[in-house]
Amino acid sequence: MSIEKYFLKKKRPRPEEEVGSGTQEASTSAAAVAADAAAAVREREEEEGIVVEGMFCRLCRQHKPPAKKGPGKRASVEFGGVVYRKDYIERHITTENHQQSVGSQASLASGISVMNAFEPTVVVEHEAVIGGFKCLYWLIKNELAHHTNYPKLLSLAELLGCDYFKKLKIDQCNNYRSHRIIDEMLEILGEVTEDPVLSEIQSSKAIALEVDESTDVSTARQLDVHVRYLDKEGRVFNQFLDLVEIADGKADTIVAAIKSAICRKGLPTERLYGVGTDGAAVMTGRVNGVVKQLSDSYPKIVGVACAAHRLALACKDSSNHVKYMATFRDHLQELHLFFRNSANCTATLKAASITLGVSDLKIKEVKDTRWLSQHKAIENLQRNLPAVLAALAEEAEVRRCLVAKGLYTFCATYRFVAAVYLQADVLPHLASLSKVFQKADVNFLHDLDDPQGLGTFNIQHEEERGRRGQGQGDGQEATREEQWARFQQEVMHPYLSGVEKNLDLRFHDLEILGAFSALGPKSTSLQDDTAIDNLKNLARRFCPDQENEVLQEWTSFKTNLLTGAFKDKSQADILTLLASEFDEWYSIYPCLSLLAGITLVIPVSSVNCERDFSTLNRVKTNLRNHLKVDHLAACLRISINGPDPEDFPYDKALEYFFRKPRKIHCSDKECKLWRQ
Repeated sequence: MSIEKYFLKKKRPRPEEEVGSGTQEASTSAAAVAADAAAAVREREEEEGIVVEGMFCRLCRQHKPPAKKGPGKRASVEFGGVVYRKDYIERHITTENHQQSVGSQASLASGISVMNAFEPTVVVEHEAVIGGFKCLYWLIKNELAHHTNYPKLLSLAELLGCDYFKKLKIDQCNNYRSHRIIDEMLEILGEVTEDPVLSEIQSSKAIALEVDESTDVSTARQLDVHVRYLDKEGRVFNQFLDLVEIADGKADTIVAAIKSAICRKGLPTERLYGVGTDGAAVMTGRVNGVVKQLSDSYPKIVGVACAAHRLALACKDSSNHVKYMATFRDHLQELHLFFRNSANCTATLKAASITLGVSDLKIKEVKDTRWLSQHKAIENLQRNLPAVLAALAEEAEVRRCLVAKGLYTFCATYRFVAAVYLQADVLPHLASLSKVFQKADVNFLHDLDDPQGLGTFNIQHEEERGRRGQGQGDGQEATREEQWARFQQEVMHPYLSGVEKNLDLRFHDLEILGAFSALGPKSTSLQDDTAIDNLKNLARRFCPDQENEVLQEWTSFKTNLLTGAFKDKSQADILTLLASEFDEWYSIYPCLSLLAGITLVIPVSSVNCERDFSTLNRVKTNLRNHLKVDHLAACLRISINGPDPEDFPYDKALEYFFRKPRKIHCSDKECKLWRQ
């Protein structure tokens, strides 16, 4: 676009020429409307006898944008410019007045100038800061490296046409892309995310914590604190609260860190009723454990060891209780390592799977740190047992692999197949119990007479295998019934009794938690003395001055359970109705409403902390191992608690951003944010 498009040169009329007799100058503007308007202005000036000289800007003369700063009379607008150098003309084109005139002319040509008059004023500097917050929040929400990618994302936005990001470049030293300003913006985003959570916690009638400690990629000990609370409608919310770096894993250090987090976040300790842990000795020690020390400071706290951890430990201890099952567990791990560490073995397993038409799945790893990982390993092995045995046989016979021969010798027995199907029946129920804590009916065994056509792989009985392939029996092959009877006696019955024993051992102390059953449908089938004893235990623990009121409310409440509004409702629905402050039951049964809220918030596991640690491992990687604990906590808070990027309140982040003086100035002098 030529510079001459915008400018018109005018000269003083000659004396011999009559004023007003000049002809209309030919328009050089691309827009016909602008040319006609400029010609009309010139004609009017000539008719009025106005003597002008110099060079004028047609658009600025037509729209006359008000001068926001500097002198009131401007060159090329109120009076003609006498310097015709190209750099002076280009300087005028880049001025804010000229750009405003260009926008007004474009609006006039498109016919939307009237609509624009009713639109809110957009401050470009505000949009630039909000755009920066959007880019940074998107990176953190998607758990990407924000220090590295934030400047690149802004550059990409500018390349795509977001010119307002240029407002962030104040000078060479201040471009709002340094690590310091990124960390400051991260803290603001974390604060905006955390404020509504802390506000809801302050108004909740019951609060509980979940705590756990772990070591991150930089070998630093991190204590994760997760909070559970109720809203006004009786709904339970789980939110990440804080991450505290601790020097060691001692009980005193953990308790001090928890109390520091409670004080820093302003949690109402008088409404703190529960704490969930992983059940480690340092957490549950009776003399000086974390729960014991917290209950000494906050008497209403109930400590709960994670049910998922308990089930995983009960499953492991049950396997160790039977010698063959312990060996069986070790061989499952050896199978995983055999196929994982060799590409050739993996290719053989895949070929066998395709040939036999079974699922092409890997042998899963058995790890004690993963809850019931043996369940997944057994599930995959049961589906792919023909392919696994075929792959082991090929590796042993064709490639003369001694490891494959040893594994095949152990796995190609009736006892191994029976153990696979035994655990395939038992472990799914424990896994379901770990996830939903609902199923009670347990069916232990499938029919083992024909285990999916495995007879073609020469499955042998236990006595034929022996040590190093040597038989230890009398040379007579045992019948299927004898093998089954021996398996029942030596493996199945001891294993099942071990499962029952370990479950009883891990879940023996449930006095307080069991007492909450008085608030559910099962209380109607209990003896009145039993229900009253449970209510007294709850009243003495949580509302010692209102024991009589609790018993009186429960008498009426039981009637509603049998024939009233709570009939045929689940325990979760009943507790939610009681805990809701918008329901009539809140005023009818105030004491039971409090107990119902406590029942809902007391955690039965520490699974939320484990999910937090999974997020921690995704955020703090080997390439980001220098993240400070405060900034790491802000990243976790945004990733776990933060809303979707399109729903985040960026206007509030903008207010927090301008709480301190900034070098970026608003073009709107009436801006309250900039003035504060």
